[in-house]
Amino acid sequence: MTKLYVGNLPFTATEEAVNALFSQHGTVERVSMITDRETGRPRGFAFVEMPNADAARAMQTLNGADFDGRPLRVNEAQDRERSGGGGNRGGGGGARRY
Repeated sequence: MTKLYVGNLPFTATEEAVNALFSQHGTVERVSMITDRETGRPRGFAFVEMPNADAARAMQTLNGADFDGRPLRVNEAQDRERSGGGGNRGGGGGARRY
């Protein structure tokens, strides 16, 4: 199973729409839209879990693809280390940038 980071989503995107888009490339196990804890509004990114081969195909096809006027950023999600306190987590925004 591979977890994909899907960034640059329009704030109007729904779990159903993201599921439908990724389902064109294989089996979608789960879609998790990320929302702001305080406002409940979408933050513009999601995680999609798919079997490895399907995820690789979806990543190759959908990275940079237009979704409601925005180019998607799709890559394999990186585990973020949890720290003890709050404050600046350094970065901010799902996938690591190289």
